[in-house]
Amino acid sequence: METRPFGRTGFRASVLGFGSAPMGYLKTDRDRAGQVMNVLLDAGVNVIDTAANYPGSEELIAEQIGHRRDQFFLVSKCGTDKTPGISAPAWSAENISETIDRSLRTLKTDRLDAMLLHSCDLRTLQKGEAVGALVKARDAGKIRFAGYSGDNEAAAWAAGRADIAVIETSVSIADQVNIELVLPVTWEHNAGVLAKRPIANAAWKELTAQPGMYASYAKTYTDRLRQMGLDPVALGFGRSGDWPEIALRFSLSQPGVQCAIIGTTNPENARANVGFAAKGPLPAQAVSRIRDAFERAQKAANDQWLGQT
Repeated sequence: METRPFGRTGFRASVLGFGSAPMGYLKTDRDRAGQVMNVLLDAGVNVIDTAANYPGSEELIAEQIGHRRDQFFLVSKCGTDKTPGISAPAWSAENISETIDRSLRTLKTDRLDAMLLHSCDLRTLQKGEAVGALVKARDAGKIRFAGYSGDNEAAAWAAGRADIAVIETSVSIADQVNIELVLPVTWEHNAGVLAKRPIANAAWKELTAQPGMYASYAKTYTDRLRQMGLDPVALGFGRSGDWPEIALRFSLSQPGVQCAIIGTTNPENARANVGFAAKGPLPAQAVSRIRDAFERAQKAANDQWLGQT
């Protein structure tokens, strides 16, 4: 699998990474979860993304692929008031310190390659306590790199900090604001970039076909894509079934994106995404048409389509 230099970390990230959130939320069978992760690791994926507040996800990673720990760059997230067993106020130094220690125990590892602040708002970020807590953990050897996961102005501000080496932000056919707002800052400061939701929550599906919590979660992207009026044939593809490939390759076409985080509970979908990524970026004309469609639809809606946290 293709790898790209991951900012100033010195690591080369595979263009695909795996996000474990769906496995906990959708209560995936443990053996099936292990199969998905092992399929991806076998294919060359070397970035695994989780969060302390994703139900059961850190436990699944430790149980199913902990024996392969040296084969992947491990990313988790912290800071919210939704992490089990953490009662300290959100974004406090105490909360972040306790969550890092909890993640190390739960993941059964002696280090986290990156710990990201999980959608912390800009005003709180600027106070400095949360970033300072990550820096302290980094200097103590508990994490290798401090980072931020989020969108819009907060992500752009974080990307400009000397102590923030990793940014995870929304980049997809239905979420394009960060291409102009955040990616130029990450490029300037040589931060590693993880594109979240590159498949745009399968926005081409009817909401009734979305599983569980994703029916409401996907609505914003579904509405946007409908307003964009894109046609796979006009983009050089043959049918509507090509949407997952179009979406993933669009995200990987954006300068500054090193790794796109996919989430799936299906081994066959995992293999399909590996195949899509192997085809490389979309043709420039297709990228341009998707960018233009987003701008036209956003303008017609008389709204700014912000990145979805």
